[in-house]
Amino acid sequence: MNQKYSLMLRNLNPVVVIIGINVLIFVAVNLSYQLGSDALLDFLALYSSPYFIQRPWGVITSVFTHYGLFHLLANMFTLYFFGNFMLRITGVRNFILLYLAGGLAGSLFFVLLAPDYHSAVGASGAVFALGGALTVLVPQIKVYVFPIPAPLPLWVAVIGGFIILSFLTGVAWQAHLGGLLAGLAGGLIIKRQQGRLYY
Repeated sequence: MNQKYSLMLRNLNPVVVIIGINVLIFVAVNLSYQLGSDALLDFLALYSSPYFIQRPWGVITSVFTHYGLFHLLANMFTLYFFGNFMLRITGVRNFILLYLAGGLAGSLFFVLLAPDYHSAVGASGAVFALGGALTVLVPQIKVYVFPIPAPLPLWVAVIGGFIILSFLTGVAWQAHLGGLLAGLAGGLIIKRQQGRLYY
């Protein structure tokens, strides 16, 4: 019986697991709100300086937390495609390290560079880390970006997406920047370690 569950756990797709965690937390946060309380969202959110000192766990918990449905869907959709591609070319360990490092870097950049914002949630920093790593590993691979009808090189989609999102109000571009830089650095490390070019 133990071997059966052990095998099942080893065969779990970590991308699907992370998406599942995000969805469950999203449901819990919104259910809590419908019941008249923001306590769960406040507990999980990342707070900028100087409030960060009071709830430092937000550097991690905020990466798995979303409030708006569109925000959740956009991040999870991108995570699904970037994440599974990263799994195929670098393996589970590198994927998880990149995801967590990007989320952490995004959170720290937000804390340091966004004093005018009170709090933030979202997996965008971690997702941008995957995009940044893929920009180094497979820069020329073609991807479709809605609503553009023609495929774009992946590096154009990632960097262009970062620039466009940075001009939108209410978007924590600081977290995106931290995740992107962490991903670019991680991609360079992986490329050197594995000593080969990707298609």
